[in-house]
Order: sequence, then structure tokens, then C-alpha cells
Amino acid sequence: MKIALIGYGKMGHAVEKIALERGHSIVCHIDQGEEALMDTPEFRSADVAIEFTTPATAVDNYRRCLAAGVPLVSGTTGWLSRRAEVEKMVADSGLAMFWTSNFSIGVSLFQEICRRAENVMKDYPEYTPCLSEIHHVHKLDHPSGTAVTTAENLIKASEGRLTAWTEDPAEYNADHSRLLVNHERIGEVPGTHTVIWTSAVDTISLEHRAFSREGFAFGAVRAAEWLVAADRKGMFSMPDLLGF
Repeated sequence: MKIALIGYGKMGHAVEKIALERGHSIVCHIDQGEEALMDTPEFRSADVAIEFTTPATAVDNYRRCLAAGVPLVSGTTGWLSRRAEVEKMVADSGLAMFWTSNFSIGVSLFQEICRRAENVMKDYPEYTPCLSEIHHVHKLDHPSGTAVTTAENLIKASEGRLTAWTEDPAEYNADHSRLLVNHERIGEVPGTHTVIWTSAVDTISLEHRAFSREGFAFGAVRAAEWLVAADRKGMFSMPDLLGF
């Protein structure tokens, strides 16, 4: 499989390492300020592009990538207010895009376990859920895309007891139908997400803690392999890959 890398920071290097170990080749590296390389024959020769950049540049990268006829896999977060625009872009292109807030298979399992747990806990209103996330100081958006996805899953699973999520403790304290989402930025921490259900007498918690970026990189390469193997079209995410 021929891969174009869009974004060649720490995640880009981790993806390259995993891809080469799995027998793939990198035909193009595109870092910040090098977006014009998406108009080159080398880029257009790729079977798939893997993109990890910034919220400010992601949607323009998607547009250029699809215009070049290259399906893509992306893990950039912070652009979801433009989700409808991106979905239309993908549909109009006739290509495929695989996006997730977190490519870690462990995180996907964590999110599914949390979803199932809240589906049970909804019948016990004395237990109030909240969510917290910790990441490295270089992460620009908050809460993390993973936290947002986890929160949305919890809200759906609650069948009405949760109506929205908030970062404002005052909103949460005024109305516990809002799920409180806390964030911290500390050192070089790869990522920790915790869901806690609290009652007057005890707590129940579920946590996922990443040790390195390699789990995310493996998931991104695995998603690219899955897209290309069946020449898929449309928008996809981790539940499609894992069969949830």
C-alpha cells in the first residue's frame, strides 16, 4: 500500500514507523506549509493519505486530498462544527474518509464499555456521571475529540437522563442532566480518559490510559488497510472497523 503522510510531527513519524514495519511504502511527506505537494504526481499516486495536523488546517487538507482523488484517514480533532460540510465533501467526491477522535483500539473498547455501563446506570439516578481527560501541553483543543465522542456515546446510552455535555461546573451543578467534562494539560502525557459515576456513598470508575503514541499509529494504519482492501466509499469510523 502506498501512503501519503499529511502532517509529519510526532504522530506522522509514529505512523511512518508502523507502516514501514507492515510492508507499506511512504510516497509523500507533507508538513505544515507544504500543502502544495498535494497537487503533485507523487501525492496522487498514493492509495491513501493519513492526516494528523491541526484544527485550523484539517478541513482544507481534506478538500485538497479528495480533489486529488486520494481517500484519506484522519485523526485530527477540533473541526467537528464543520462535520456536515466534510460529510458532503466526501459524498461529492465518491471517495472514502475514515475519521475518528482516537485510533487506539483500546480507546474504542473503553468507549463501548462506558456506553454499556451508562445504559445500566441510567436506571440508578443516585449515580451521577462525569468525564475527565488529561493530555500533553501541545494538544490545542479541549475537551479532546475522544472525550467529546465518549460524552456523546454516554448521552445516547442514557436514554434521556443526560441531555448535553458541558465544561462549565456551574451548568453541571445547576442541572445534573448535563454531563460535566473536565480537561487538564500536563507535560508530555499521551492521554488519559476517565468516566466516574458518583453517589453519596461511593464511586464507580472506568479509565483508559495510553502509554505511547504507537497504539494510535497502529490503529491509523489498520484503518487505512481496511479502507483500501475493499475500495470502500463514504464516511467511516472505528465502530465500522471493529464491528460494534
